[in-house]
Amino acid sequence: MREIDTDQLASALGSRATVVDVREPREYAGGHVPGAVNIPMGRLSGRLDEIDRTAPVYVVCATGNRSSAMTDYLIAAGFDAYNVAGGTTAWSRSGRPTHR
Repeated sequence: MREIDTDQLASALGSRATVVDVREPREYAGGHVPGAVNIPMGRLSGRLDEIDRTAPVYVVCATGNRSSAMTDYLIAAGFDAYNVAGGTTAWSRSGRPTHR
């Protein structure tokens, strides 16, 4: 599994990067990384066609556990995917804004 930190994610947000938040909709609605698309973990396999295969994909959850497993899944499916260490919790703790 490939992993990045929140500083690297912040730098990537200005590019063509795709951020996929694999938490449940209720969690996502409580605050998420700006620009993140919500595709819950249990629905990811059926929604791969919604993710750009030509750009890096940054996978985030609350703490990095669910996103770690989903990053491995996306890599196996041929995506250039990266887990965001610490997830949305680390993002918020770094002082970066979340969207609701």
